[in-house]
Amino acid sequence: MKWVIASNNAHKIVELREILSGFGLEVLSQAEAGLHFEAEETGKTFAENAFLKAKAACDASGMPAIADDSGLVVDALDSAPGVYSARYGGEGLDDVGRYELLLKNMENTEHRTARFVSSIACVFPNGDVVRGEGSCEGVILYAPRGSGGFGYDPVFLFPELGLTMAEITPELKNRISHRAHALQQFRLALQAYLDQAK
Repeated sequence: MKWVIASNNAHKIVELREILSGFGLEVLSQAEAGLHFEAEETGKTFAENAFLKAKAACDASGMPAIADDSGLVVDALDSAPGVYSARYGGEGLDDVGRYELLLKNMENTEHRTARFVSSIACVFPNGDVVRGEGSCEGVILYAPRGSGGFGYDPVFLFPELGLTMAEITPELKNRISHRAHALQQFRLALQAYLDQAK
C-alpha cells in the first residue's frame, strides 16, 4: 500500500521519511503523488491543522495520508508563534527572518522557556483517523547557534545538552525532537489500528 506525506516542505518530508522508514511503508511526498496544492491551515490548534492537511491529501489521492503540523510555543509571547510559526511575521520572511523577529520580540524578556510541538494525523480513505502528538522543552537563546536543522532550530536550546536543535546530529534529532515523540506515539496508535483491522 502506498501512503502520502501531506507536505511540500522538503525538510519535513526528509525527517518524516527517515522516521517512518521503520514501518516498511512505501511513502510518497505530496509532489510524487501528483498533488500540487497547499491545504488551507485554518485550524486553531496543531491537531486541527494536521487533520485538515491529511484529509485534503487523502481525498485528492485516495491513499492514506500523513500530515504533521508543528511549531514553536514561547511562554513569554502568550504561546506565539504557535500555529503561525511558518508564517510568523508575514509572507516576506524566510527562516532567518522569522527567528530574528522572534529574538527581537523577546529582547527584554528573561523568561525564555519554550517548546516545539508536533501533531500528526493519518487519514484513511474510509474516514478513520490515527493521531500522535509530542513536544520537547527548551529555552530561546539570545542569538542563533549551529548550522543544522531549519526554522527556529538555531535559537532553541536543550538546556540538559547545552546544544541547540541546530547543533545536534540529525540522528539525535530524530530521537529527541517533538516530531520524533509525536511519531513514537503515532507508531503505537497506528500499530494498534492495523492490528485491529486484520
